[in-house]
Amino acid sequence: MTITTRRMSMKALGPQRGMVLLVSLVFLLLLTLIGISSMQSATLQEKMAGSVTFRNQSFQTAEAALRVGESSIQVSGYVLDKCTPATRCVPPAESTSETLAAGVNSTSGVRWYAVGANAFYGIQNLGTTATPISRPPTCTGSVTLYRVTAVGIQGVVTRTVLESLYAFC
Repeated sequence: MTITTRRMSMKALGPQRGMVLLVSLVFLLLLTLIGISSMQSATLQEKMAGSVTFRNQSFQTAEAALRVGESSIQVSGYVLDKCTPATRCVPPAESTSETLAAGVNSTSGVRWYAVGANAFYGIQNLGTTATPISRPPTCTGSVTLYRVTAVGIQGVVTRTVLESLYAFC
């Protein structure tokens, strides 16, 4: 009787043999989808990290160029003609254009100076004033206002433009 019972139980399990294959294929499909999703997420995170790196580097190069431009004003004997006409005293539009090179821009009249391979700065003399918003403590007379525009470029499309107004007496 034991043998018969055994055969009956084997026969009862017989029709369920194909389910193991089906369930394992479904699990394999789910694991594949999870793997593909995690790879896409990792790729996206890598692209975002690269973008943040380029933006940070372009900001740092623009800031360094801005400091170089501000310190060039402090050199004794520094002279720069006042921008005329008034339309040339606006912030230079070429700072956001794709092609920026050292030299004088014919539209804005700004002379651009290269700082390394990826940064430029330009200076504009905006004129003098006797009542600046913030006067240097050592200055009692009128001050000359300069606009210093710096551009840092990293990668193909990452560009940072910084500007400062510098009062010098």
